[in-house]
Amino acid sequence: MADGTKYRVIQWATGNVGTRAMRAVVEHPDMELVGLWVSNPEKAGLDAARLVERDVGYKGSCPDTGVIATSSVAEIVAQPADCVLYMRQGTNIDELCQILASGKNVVTTRGDFHDPRSMDPEVRERIEEACAAGNSSVYSTGSSPGFITEAMLLPMVSMSRRLDCVTIDEYADMTSRNSPDLIFNVMGYGVSVGQFDQRKVDYVKHDFAASLAQVAQAIGIEIDEWRAFGELSAANNTVEIAAGTIEAGTVGAQRITIEGVKDGKARLRFRANWYCTADVEHSDWNLRESGWKVAVEGDTPMEVNITFPVDRETYPTVTPGFTAHRAVNSIPAVCAAAPGIRTTAEMEQVLARFS
Repeated sequence: MADGTKYRVIQWATGNVGTRAMRAVVEHPDMELVGLWVSNPEKAGLDAARLVERDVGYKGSCPDTGVIATSSVAEIVAQPADCVLYMRQGTNIDELCQILASGKNVVTTRGDFHDPRSMDPEVRERIEEACAAGNSSVYSTGSSPGFITEAMLLPMVSMSRRLDCVTIDEYADMTSRNSPDLIFNVMGYGVSVGQFDQRKVDYVKHDFAASLAQVAQAIGIEIDEWRAFGELSAANNTVEIAAGTIEAGTVGAQRITIEGVKDGKARLRFRANWYCTADVEHSDWNLRESGWKVAVEGDTPMEVNITFPVDRETYPTVTPGFTAHRAVNSIPAVCAAAPGIRTTAEMEQVLARFS
């Protein structure tokens, strides 16, 4: 802060991303952890440092913070703070309104607030009323959606005066993910190729269409409709991955496409290319190492490729930071913003401070 005091931060939930965010707050030169809400009763009563130490990426012991985890919403809402890092599984509108009305700003990795216009009108009204009561703001961000669909995209298209289409390809190599239930039961790899589960398509569409709609509004592109569809591709050969075996002929890769269409043509597109083997039936998917490719078509065409230069064993411990750190770095901008639901397009730039 300008007066030299620190931002008082509450961490709300401690999954992989939440724990990494809490670690970043504890280590941040301009922030102080003042509260911690947990859903797991086994974590309640523990000093925040003990939960930070459980983070696989943390080396050594963390000194006690004096911040004791609690499962009491009332206790945390009563705790004075500047911002809450809201990272629970599922958004609870009732508790979120309590937080905002109490005067605390919220940065969340939940995707509910990327585009206020597309929100349920009743929910939006409740959130705006809570923000007005508490003189507070709420902001959704993360790595994807967030950084790649907004923070990265907006400056890229600032080079253009005619924009035909932007395509963001996200690549996620799942071979090192040692989570058999997630890989085989939740995501549906290693089974016979059939119809794509529309529920998964709709789930991805909710957050990414909202994020891209925010950009479309900011740059003046009117979208007629948002389309979403999923595709599956069979493995050409049997492969062993960390989670088990992908047999030849079963699902080895999947792709979900979200696109904003104007006059029958896609103008903004996001494609999630997730795979357990790159050797699949659809060779034209051109599956590559994890990261993003952003292609701009128009009068200033360009292509940006982003990869993560870490080894396969380290990768699972690094990836939570891509989502968590963007949220932590957003705290000063959100605290300085006007009350209400804030977006990347209209808020001041998010900067990282290292000293």
